[in-house]
Amino acid sequence: MLMPGMEEQLKKIPGFCEGGLGVEGHINCDVLVGYKAVYRVCFGMAMFFLLFSLLMIKVRSSQDPRAALHNGFWFFKFAAAAAITIGSFFISEGPFTTVWFYVGMAGAFCFILIQLVLLIDFAHSWNESWVEKMEEGNSRCWYAALLSVTAVNYLLSLVSLVLFYIYYTHSDGCTENKVFISINMLLCIAASVMSILPQIQESQPRSGLLQSSLVTLYTMYLTWSAMTNEPDRKCNPSLLGIIGLNSTSPAGQDHLVQWWDAQGIVGLILFLMCVLYSSIRNSSNAQVNKLTLTSDESALIEDGPQADSFEEGSSPNRAVDNEKDGVTYSYSFFHFMLFLASLYIMMTLTNWYSPDSNYEAMTSKWPSVWVKISSTWICIALYVWTLVAPLVLVNRDFD
Repeated sequence: MLMPGMEEQLKKIPGFCEGGLGVEGHINCDVLVGYKAVYRVCFGMAMFFLLFSLLMIKVRSSQDPRAALHNGFWFFKFAAAAAITIGSFFISEGPFTTVWFYVGMAGAFCFILIQLVLLIDFAHSWNESWVEKMEEGNSRCWYAALLSVTAVNYLLSLVSLVLFYIYYTHSDGCTENKVFISINMLLCIAASVMSILPQIQESQPRSGLLQSSLVTLYTMYLTWSAMTNEPDRKCNPSLLGIIGLNSTSPAGQDHLVQWWDAQGIVGLILFLMCVLYSSIRNSSNAQVNKLTLTSDESALIEDGPQADSFEEGSSPNRAVDNEKDGVTYSYSFFHFMLFLASLYIMMTLTNWYSPDSNYEAMTSKWPSVWVKISSTWICIALYVWTLVAPLVLVNRDFD
């Protein structure tokens, strides 16, 4: 929807830009139509998943008639999603784009929190796996690998810090960026030191700097992502400008954004990685199961055929309904996650930008900055809690 060729086709829709925004004067359709289309498409998908989330509340087993709607009727579901999406293009503008921007920002923030939980779980799982292999044999090789990855993560974080101070701060301004960078640097150092304290090591022998380095690197990414949404362009240079490919932009055009913005691409890559990780993550992990409201029993068919699981004369490859006694995950929460994911994709594709009051340009706003920067502090707080929780809640098993 944001590609130049698609924008040309969208401008041909009667009333979609000119005459359809209810704004007097000139409207820059070159800037607005792509972003407006993304808002409408993602609105349709989000409403589809939200509707299914409400329909699937309290579905306990596959015997519930609503379970058939969740597991089948694919043609009708695709048709309904397409109808809702097409219908969203006919919603009158009014305050729609502004209101939906803030709804999307809130939903994307919730999805970022889910990403943080998955990231921290991934960091701990990675470290535990390598420490186990180091203890089983060939300790020098695995120790070197552990040390190398940790060093690379910290090195990339250090390089990021230096680049942030060079390109996103100035001696006579950009106070907010200076504060963000400095605070996050100190918090990351504090979390790293805390991870190797004797008390922490005694309660969690496998906690270490690998997790801290990964959290630090992700915090640097979130800090950079927040600064790329700062309204003041002097404190928010484009990536093309930094690498010297856009040093001669026309006057007055430095506020225009591009559909392939770097932080948007990185955000989508991280989104796909989180989805992939949550899909292949071993379901025996209790903390991830609690996040996704998944039971400890596997949803997959047991290995090997069982006589009582098949009807007489049936094919040995026939699928078995193993949710008659209870579903293996929450159908409602599954669709709610997709609802949040739709909002996150919408905000990522539009770079968390929204139209200005004159509908002549897409501009960034301070709420977007604060949403992202606050997520960095929540990320570090969650990681620190995983370190100190065994010391605080001594009666609970955290294995």
